Amino acid sequence: MTDTATAPDDLLVATQVRKEFGGLIATDDIDFTIPRGSIVALIGPNGAGKTTFFNQITGVYVPTSGSIVFDGTEVVGKPPHAIVELGVGRTFQNIRLFAQMTALENVLVGMHSRLKGGIFGSIVRTPRVRREEREARERAKELLTYCGLPRRHQERAGTLPYGDQRRLEVARALATDPKLILLDEPTAGMNPQETAEFTSFVRRVRDEKDLTVLLIEHDMKVVMGVSERITVLEYGAKIAEGTPEEIRADERVIEAYLGSGAAA
Repeated sequence: MTDTATAPDDLLVATQVRKEFGGLIATDDIDFTIPRGSIVALIGPNGAGKTTFFNQITGVYVPTSGSIVFDGTEVVGKPPHAIVELGVGRTFQNIRLFAQMTALENVLVGMHSRLKGGIFGSIVRTPRVRREEREARERAKELLTYCGLPRRHQERAGTLPYGDQRRLEVARALATDPKLILLDEPTAGMNPQETAEFTSFVRRVRDEKDLTVLLIEHDMKVVMGVSERITVLEYGAKIAEGTPEEIRADERVIEAYLGSGAAA
């Protein structure tokens, strides 16, 4: 493990992060920080490199060059499960639940990296393993209730309404016991009421669970309403960064992405 000194208030520091796919530059030497305890949004047109950047933070892609330091540890080159163990949880743009498993079972999958029982203990069913499994099930039920799914424990994930599936993804991400949670277009497909409720929920999760949040989102009402800082990408490059008020007034952002109506 390589430890790297960072500012005490920065949970994640990305430096000159570049990802090339053949001749395509998906992220172009991006510098990016996430202050501890903040809600940060990453926005930009389709194809701007937002999800590619997420995938580099979580170890799905290895950057062509650059550094990503999470909570003092360099994560470039680490596999996804190791980055989860360090404290990074995520949801996906396209929901990736285990559709034939129950909501409870999906959350238990998220807890896997935190359980201590090994292969031997699981086979012989030691008292310690049985106790840990009971405690895990109780915590999973608590997370489902916290995420607004108090009576959905035994329902198959694939049968849940779309908004509830999004909430279940968050519950599974929280089950990994993260310090940073990455939300990839969490309100996509939600109606206005569900979107408003989810926006309030994100803020509550940050405050009550002492988390840091990074989200990709196309709904500008959500972005402007919940974010404390916004970074804008275009064609893989960072073109602007600032508070919602600064981004709303940035001429380059208006031209590249927001449009005059959204800015207003």
